[in-house]
Amino acid sequence: MPPPAVPAQAKIGLEHWAERVARMAPDLPGAQAALGLATDANGRRLLESLFGNSPYLGQLALTDPAFLAQAISGGLDSAAADALALASQIAAGENQTTIMARLRQAKRRVALVTALADVTGAWPLDRITATLSILAENSLNTTVQHLLLDAQGKGLLRLNGDTANAGYFILGMGKLGARELNYSSDIDLIALYDGDKAEACGLDTPGQFFVRLTRELVKMMNERTADGYVFRTDLRLRPDPGSTPLAMSVLAAETYYESVGQNWERAAMIKARTVAGDQESGAAFLKALVPYVWRKSLDFAAIQDIHSIKRQINAYRGGGTIAVHGHNIKLGRGGIREIEFFAQTQQLIYGGRMPGLRVNGTVAALRALTDEELIEPRTAQELVAAYGFLRRVEHRLQMIADEQTHSLPSSDEKLHELAIFLGYDSADSFTEELLQQLRLVERHYAHLFEDAPSLSGPGNLVFTGAEDDPDTIATLRSLGFADASRTAAMVRQWHHGRYRATITARSRELLTELVPTILKELGTTADPDGALMRFDAFMARLPAGIQLFSLFYANPGLLRLVATIMGSAPRLAEHLGRKPALFDALLHSDMLDSLPDEQTLRADLAAQMKTATDFQDALDITRRWMNDRRFQIGVQLLTRRIDQDRAGPALTAAADAVLNELIPRVQAEFAKQHGEFAGPSLAVVA
Repeated sequence: MPPPAVPAQAKIGLEHWAERVARMAPDLPGAQAALGLATDANGRRLLESLFGNSPYLGQLALTDPAFLAQAISGGLDSAAADALALASQIAAGENQTTIMARLRQAKRRVALVTALADVTGAWPLDRITATLSILAENSLNTTVQHLLLDAQGKGLLRLNGDTANAGYFILGMGKLGARELNYSSDIDLIALYDGDKAEACGLDTPGQFFVRLTRELVKMMNERTADGYVFRTDLRLRPDPGSTPLAMSVLAAETYYESVGQNWERAAMIKARTVAGDQESGAAFLKALVPYVWRKSLDFAAIQDIHSIKRQINAYRGGGTIAVHGHNIKLGRGGIREIEFFAQTQQLIYGGRMPGLRVNGTVAALRALTDEELIEPRTAQELVAAYGFLRRVEHRLQMIADEQTHSLPSSDEKLHELAIFLGYDSADSFTEELLQQLRLVERHYAHLFEDAPSLSGPGNLVFTGAEDDPDTIATLRSLGFADASRTAAMVRQWHHGRYRATITARSRELLTELVPTILKELGTTADPDGALMRFDAFMARLPAGIQLFSLFYANPGLLRLVATIMGSAPRLAEHLGRKPALFDALLHSDMLDSLPDEQTLRADLAAQMKTATDFQDALDITRRWMNDRRFQIGVQLLTRRIDQDRAGPALTAAADAVLNELIPRVQAEFAKQHGEFAGPSLAVVA
């Protein structure tokens, strides 16, 4: 055990330990062992380490001193097995409160045992992460089983046989799916049900029933009670989480992935695993997704899209600097995510043709890439070692206060305390090794796209997954967006295929390439946040996206002009949104380089009015024509092609042309209804 980083904190903890143990009943199992722990030299050192390095671990020790003493005397393996078994217990008729309390007790015990095994080096990394993951699986299975049996007892569900065949199952995603959970990890879940298998009774449809059941499951896992919580639960990795229910039918999920599933979602599915509920239905669903995840042949556009996701991260080939204070070891440069992306992007590209790459663990994937001779053995060895080092640092960070954090302390004092907890003599020695590992990871990661242009612009612009990337938020703020989190959420929404413009895979691939340029141009306007909102509204009205995105791709100046309109001229932006065909006009030189004279305007309007079939038709044509003239003049004003002295006469000439065409038609329409004037005709004075 490392020495206490805060000796005063260790001293107070020992005092509390003595008080707590003194109040224990002598016949309680483990009481005598707990009593002797503080008097034994090794036991005292262990307690000092717990109390002096981690308030959270210290509190766990004080909550259950007998268990800690038994774990030390009986062995960590036995203690872990007992705690995991506790999470699997369920009895007929047991109420929800009792089950929730027992699951939380199991969580506390597993957290304490795995911390001791991690800090002392008793277990390797894969044993630690697997133990935490099995706890999550056991807890989820117990909870699902209880909720299904409870629903059957209330007449809300008919179970054919037992709960294992109810058609409802939970996919563990990310680290849970790969059995790589970190110490204070959220668990990423997707809740699904087979509508043909599930038999909901009463007034609910299967969809309504399983949404309510999923909400109850999240509560049982997530809710903080006097006993704590089990796991923070995140359902945002399900298909299009902003517009879909908490539990989806298998059919709806399959349809989504086959039609608008994104490449980052394919990457996420590499680690997907059925962790609770109907294993048979879960296996069938994952089997159905095999052609989606593991494509035997990828076209050029799909490979480009995978690379574009990767290249949104601003990679450095050894020339960047990394500030240790506050560095995010998961999402920051050289961090855990870059190792995961290193493996997953190559799995996506080659896994369809090389079944040996279809493994869900990060370390297993790196070794599989070596076996297939896609990376050098030394590269895999270095990345595996770096992964183990960074996960160890991640665990210590989270053990201190049970926080889901990945950022190193910002102060020298706290960084020194973390270094001591990790077993270093000083912050300097820890920092030296940390920088060495981070630079090694970023160097290997950068080699993946050595010759490819970066899509990241001035910094990271990553919009995959469901959570905000810290470097991306910083980049968005530097671009001028005040509400960077909302900006990131909006861009993620574009990729879900909700808009007609982004419903095809090709349009989303083009958009991925364009997003950094779009954001950069919108950021240069007078009101970046307002410009983005108007651009989003404009995207929502587009009938299709490929043609427009291709225009932007081929004509960066056009995108720059559109950004200027969105940021500085709301009325022009609204008109452009209603009439996307104006983009064609923007590409012609006469839209920006000249204003027609009055004679030309009259001739143009007269030609269009010849197509009018009745008076109402004539009014509609006139409105559209006049709005287009306003748009042209407004754009030229905005781009400073003309000044107000020229804009006034141009607008007047357009108005004269409109009056010239409308007056005779108004008179004729009036005559139909009320008769004609006797004598002089109508005159209009401006």
